[in-house]
Amino acid sequence: MAKTEKNCRLGKVGGQAVLEGVMMRSGDNISLAVRKDDGSIEIKNSRFVSIRKKHKWMNIPLLRGCINMVEMLKLSYGTLDDSMKMLGIDEMEDETKFEKWLRKVCGDKLMNIIMGIAMVLSVILSVGLFVLLPNFIAMGANALYGHFNGGGVLPSFLQNVLAGVVRIIIFVAYMMLTSLMPDIRRTFEYHGAEHKTVACYESGMELTVENSRKCSRFHPRCGTSFIFVMLIISILVTAFIDWNTWPKIAIILTKIAMLPVIAGVGFEFLMLAGKYPNAVTRFLSLPGLWMQRITTQEPDDSQLEIAITAIKNAMPDEFPEVLETAETDEAAEEAQVESSEGENGCDAQ
Repeated sequence: MAKTEKNCRLGKVGGQAVLEGVMMRSGDNISLAVRKDDGSIEIKNSRFVSIRKKHKWMNIPLLRGCINMVEMLKLSYGTLDDSMKMLGIDEMEDETKFEKWLRKVCGDKLMNIIMGIAMVLSVILSVGLFVLLPNFIAMGANALYGHFNGGGVLPSFLQNVLAGVVRIIIFVAYMMLTSLMPDIRRTFEYHGAEHKTVACYESGMELTVENSRKCSRFHPRCGTSFIFVMLIISILVTAFIDWNTWPKIAIILTKIAMLPVIAGVGFEFLMLAGKYPNAVTRFLSLPGLWMQRITTQEPDDSQLEIAITAIKNAMPDEFPEVLETAETDEAAEEAQVESSEGENGCDAQ
């Protein structure tokens, strides 16, 4: 039996949907493409070198998943901020006196401070929703069971499963509610465009709107799948906790402390599922793929064009035509500047 050749394109590129655009990352290259109000496409190319490349010991299994999660949060917030600036959203409203004071005091560091505060608040909200609230509900269910059963207690395993199921319900409900918002739904369409374009590239087809349209909008390496996998893994990883003998605060603190382990295991699973698709990984990836029916929507051709633009700019070695276009545009801008200077000189005479 012939050995199946590994697809070298798998896991080579990934991305993120943003406001009216898509960010793609391949290696250290990042490209952000957004659709402006006038229909034009603005592109921002940059580089992001992971700390895991600078320090090899940070690339060991499990640890690299935790580091990747922190880096992706930081990159995600930065990319969203860039997309807002490219669309001119941050310039639409006049600054308040407080905002002007903050900018005067903090200067160029203001956005970094805001991003830092936003990240901390998002972590606090996530811990509250997905750790504290489910645990309190499980503890309440246990107390209610004891009240009606003469002081009996639910088995620790059932309490752990109940807390896990509550987390999943909260996550699904949250995503379903946010998907009803027009702006979020449109972002989910760009999310679908990102997946379709990556799938088109990984399949080896020519990267065109027509080919991308044929591809699936569901991808096993999606961030939605990562969160869903973490929710399921959390039930297994924390199964050793004895809900009936441990102090309540110890249960909560242990679950919070186990979050890096859960993130690490989830990251390793998604990497395997993305690089080695088979019957087992496909089956285990199903819950995350089902969730993508909410977090991704079918994009239109203009959104696919944005995703293709981003992926090509993120991979200039494979798509050298983007470099040629960039050089042409740069030459045209220089010529326009020289022409403008010449005209100004004639007017001065």
